Amino acid sequence: MTNAPERTAAETYAAHQSDIARLLDVLGMELDRHADRAKADPRNWGMAGDLGKVRSDLIDTVAFISCMDRAEVERFLCDAN
Repeated sequence: MTNAPERTAAETYAAHQSDIARLLDVLGMELDRHADRAKADPRNWGMAGDLGKVRSDLIDTVAFISCMDRAEVERFLCDAN
């Protein structure tokens, strides 16, 4: 049995960054698919709830990666509207 060499921090960072970029691409595609289903059933509050959950998770993610408070991220979103 061969032991694989351990990755460096930089290699691990690059791998994670690549995975995140791919996941963001998939998220965009899934948002489009979800929007099509929501258009087909515009009275379905569950669809809006789905996006509420995703939005909340993304706010937490942005707050974490940017070292901001959740409230700061929410203010940023309000400023854009």
